Amino acid sequence: MRLIISGGGTGGHIYPALAIVEDLLKQEPNSKVLYVGSKRGLESSIVPKQGLDFIALEIQGFRRSLSLENFKTLALFFKSVHQSKKIIKDFKPDVVIGTGGYVSGAVVYAAAKAHIPTIIHEQNSVVGLTNKFLSRYVDKIAIGFHEAKDQFPAQKVVFAGNPRAQQVAHMKSDFKWSEIGLADNEPTALIFGGSQGAPAINNAVVSAMSGFNQRKYQVVFVTGQKRYDEVMHQLAKNKINDNIKVLPYIDNMPKVLPRVDLIVGRAGATSIAEITALGVPSVLIPSPYVTADHQTKNTMSLVNRGAALMIKQADLDGESLLKSVDQLMHDQQAREKMSDNSKKLGVIDSADKILEMARALMH
Repeated sequence: MRLIISGGGTGGHIYPALAIVEDLLKQEPNSKVLYVGSKRGLESSIVPKQGLDFIALEIQGFRRSLSLENFKTLALFFKSVHQSKKIIKDFKPDVVIGTGGYVSGAVVYAAAKAHIPTIIHEQNSVVGLTNKFLSRYVDKIAIGFHEAKDQFPAQKVVFAGNPRAQQVAHMKSDFKWSEIGLADNEPTALIFGGSQGAPAINNAVVSAMSGFNQRKYQVVFVTGQKRYDEVMHQLAKNKINDNIKVLPYIDNMPKVLPRVDLIVGRAGATSIAEITALGVPSVLIPSPYVTADHQTKNTMSLVNRGAALMIKQADLDGESLLKSVDQLMHDQQAREKMSDNSKKLGVIDSADKILEMARALMH
């Protein structure tokens, strides 16, 4: 297969794209893949490290308020469409897949106009602007949450889950808690506000620390790299017991997750894909700062199926955090039930499904 894939801006768009590519190269090692991203997005540093051919376009997002900057955005979009047409003409893809972010708007739109088979993948339960725009032009739409279905033309939609889930579900883990100085046979909760850390979550953990100190279960608290010093400064007054580990970052999260009895964190689509692929019980604290409050809607998709608890950020403090963590860590049966419910939502052949859709369009 000759595949052009495009997704940019955040990890939530990039990692599903990389998971699709990994699966394709496993199935058809002779495939040719070109990743088209943006100059500003994380993909410009992440993708080339994977050894993939990469072209970066200059593009930016629309401002939601009236702004002269939007004229520049439009000009860059049309320029990117023009460049994408040339890239497509030179590469001659069999299919073009977009996984979201503004850059995929230009690339997939150009492909659709050139009558190349096109697929978009929507990771969230609330559809992003780019995918809403593209839905008119593409051949097929793969969705990660059933809740997104009604926001697209029904005849194009296929529920496929998130390709990141397949990647995580098939990883082998030999990680042990003893590697970071904890016991391997004690139930362990992981509290993690994302790679940047989340001040609201960090503050709640700091104020719950004296409670966690007295618990039998273990707590691994990941602060985020740039917030670690500040958190350690806040914790300087507290004694931290042996059942607690405070870390700036975990770079092998998919290896650690299978060892976790409970995860507490944000509700981005990639996190949820990983959690459900492995059936990890969770307490989710949706970020209120994302477009259309989509993390709350992602979370409710799990809560309504008994696969997670939710704490709204407005209700988050040391007390509410400790209460929710205790509720699950003190009740193994509740964790097992939540784990089963979570696993039912995990789609561990998601990338396979998207590649099947691609092959069907090629014939």
